[in-house]
Amino acid sequence: MKENGCQPEKTPVYNPLAKSNLGASVAKALLDNPVSKLPPDAGFMGAGIYAIYYTGDYPLYKSISDKNKSDKFCQPIYVGKAVPAGARKGGFGLDLPAGNVLYRRLCEHAESIQQAKTSIELSDFWCRYVVVDDIWIPLGESLLIEMFSPVWNRVLDGFGNHDPGSGRHNQQNSPWDVLHPGRPWAIKLKPNARSSEDIKRVVEEFLGGKKQVKRKC
Repeated sequence: MKENGCQPEKTPVYNPLAKSNLGASVAKALLDNPVSKLPPDAGFMGAGIYAIYYTGDYPLYKSISDKNKSDKFCQPIYVGKAVPAGARKGGFGLDLPAGNVLYRRLCEHAESIQQAKTSIELSDFWCRYVVVDDIWIPLGESLLIEMFSPVWNRVLDGFGNHDPGSGRHNQQNSPWDVLHPGRPWAIKLKPNARSSEDIKRVVEEFLGGKKQVKRKC
């Protein structure tokens, strides 16, 4: 105890089961994994989380690409998850057979990029992924989005969208599809209320003012 009657300072108690610490453990497992091309060369089984990285020359994403070139891969452009089918339908998805949902999701993203007719090329995209026990998947994804604020998660919505299906094309085209048009099903949707120039300006302002990520390169 300190002299002069001062009370000792309280030392923070580490709780390994706190949500933030559990999420950090999942995020570390992903970030410690090697980077591969998008999509990975070989299929695999399981559900989990992933990060997608851009290394191309599209001027709008230069600040992102600069952080990922020379094998640094410090700034994802998008973070996502792939869960068993039961979880997507509102159930917990606990211990359901996952199949190859994570690999399929990465392939779907690769197809979306390949279908974009302007600005971006699939050869400039890479990914990290980790197969995770299903209960921890949403927590890990949320923490990674909080850590990195990926632009395709934060302000350029729509990259992860699926075809809404026949008879459900009365919704607006997503900002992502306005900026990167080409997905056949997206062309059928109503035009977005914002122009591509308006959307570009929002992205520029976000990337220009975004704080550096905490993870060191």
